[in-house]
Amino acid sequence: MKYLLFLFTVFSLAVGLISCGEKKEEENKSAESQQVENSPQKDQDIQRYNLETRKKNAKTRTPYDTIAVIEYVLNNYPDGTYLVSFDKTVTYNVPQPAVIYYNQGGQSYIFGIIARSKPGERLIESKNIIGYDQSYVDLDSTKLGTAFFYLCLFQCSNDQISTVWEAPIPSHGGFNNFYMNKWEYNGTPYVDVDFHYAQGVGHIDYNYFFVDGLTSRPHLLMTYKGINFERTIANVNNDKYPDYLEYLFVDTGDRIIRRDPVPFIWSVKDSLYVNTLNKKQTRPY
Repeated sequence: MKYLLFLFTVFSLAVGLISCGEKKEEENKSAESQQVENSPQKDQDIQRYNLETRKKNAKTRTPYDTIAVIEYVLNNYPDGTYLVSFDKTVTYNVPQPAVIYYNQGGQSYIFGIIARSKPGERLIESKNIIGYDQSYVDLDSTKLGTAFFYLCLFQCSNDQISTVWEAPIPSHGGFNNFYMNKWEYNGTPYVDVDFHYAQGVGHIDYNYFFVDGLTSRPHLLMTYKGINFERTIANVNNDKYPDYLEYLFVDTGDRIIRRDPVPFIWSVKDSLYVNTLNKKQTRPY
């Protein structure tokens, strides 16, 4: 009888512990679902509250100012999409929205960098995708969400903002800054989007060349530089598409030696960059 009573007591305790565990797990899931990063509606409310605060604090406004761009993205893009900010240049400064105003042919345009959250995952946060340390994000899990970056061209006309095109940026974190530049060979303008690359103690640049004009989707060429890797923009075959030189490095253990570069040219037929010394080696950008 005592043995049966003992078994009943053990069984009751086990059932109680399992029930408590299941209840605790349900409570944790419920609490997690209520967090902002897991609630698009809460995030939307916060974004709009911050937007209204910006409007109230703005001393002067124009139809195409950065507040208008932020509002345009908020109203016209899926939940979890944000106009990102430049990386902080010093520890305590206020990050500025990543936009460049550009005029051409009497028309006003705005370049902007946006980041979208991957559907089905938690919403991204700026602190997890901007800056040097955040360039390690590709080694992390999706607990912080997955960001998809885009370079966008917006047009300003009749007090309205509209999207001309979006060009994906093949990186998920570590955004630094972006700026306008010109190709020395023929003066073609391009936008250089710079990302930190902490793994290689360097940086990666995604260069968007306007080979067919500003309003056509740009041509992407990636360059980079670090302690043992380097790729630079070049003109190899005198066409309108930028080429590049890939430098080879030899690590002897006590020093790193840079060898002669290998030229890659853009193949219009294959839409790939091709190694001029080995046609089988290609790169998408």
